[in-house]
Amino acid sequence: MNPAQVSLLLGSSVAAGLINAVAGGGNFFTFPALIFAGLPSICANATSTMALWPGTMASVGAYREDIKRERRLLPRLLVMSAIGGLVGAIILVRTPQATFDRILPWLLLTATLLFACGNSVTQLLRRRAQGPEDSARIGAGTLAIQLVIATYAGYFGGGASMLMLAMLSLSGMTDIHAMNGIKTLLSGTQNLVALGVFISRGIIIWPHALLMMGGAIAGGYAGAFFARKANPATVRRIVIVVGAIMTVYFFFRR
Repeated sequence: MNPAQVSLLLGSSVAAGLINAVAGGGNFFTFPALIFAGLPSICANATSTMALWPGTMASVGAYREDIKRERRLLPRLLVMSAIGGLVGAIILVRTPQATFDRILPWLLLTATLLFACGNSVTQLLRRRAQGPEDSARIGAGTLAIQLVIATYAGYFGGGASMLMLAMLSLSGMTDIHAMNGIKTLLSGTQNLVALGVFISRGIIIWPHALLMMGGAIAGGYAGAFFARKANPATVRRIVIVVGAIMTVYFFFRR
């Protein structure tokens, strides 16, 4: 890495950690930065997941009391997350590089739309939910939805957190803090399993990943203070604009 690449990766990871602490969407910063630094897109995808994973798991601790209130949901959801993360990662490592490059703009477009529309979908489902007493009764349909989400997350993952919040609303949950906690734990689980596949196949570029881990952790720590003053809606709009710009760029880059 030359100094310009180090600055790019460090800056993007600090921004990602800060953004994740406020509104999510940090992958929109780290993934393109890794490609601009010269990594193949599949390696960039895996390395970005590695760089952001410690910050995700650190956030789980902040939600531990909220998660406990809905712990009856966790066993089945965690199993679906682990299976989906494994399947998605296996599909990714078996995808030819040229094929992934061709579908990358569509993946970015999907992720941007999910991030942009996720809150509206979640609020709609929450209004239609029957009530908190249904939160422990996760049906086969909801588990199947989580399996699909986790598979997508293991493969690419942008916008997956929005899908999980919508899924939890559909299951009947209404406590947004518990939903965020469970969503964060499920994200950490499916990404951990995916990372096991990525590490075994040697597609994580460790110098880049370790540099960005440090930046993401620093950004997340700063974000904890920034979140108290920042308007999450404004931050979300910034992330959506960045996602849209990256989507257009990669469509023209093909």
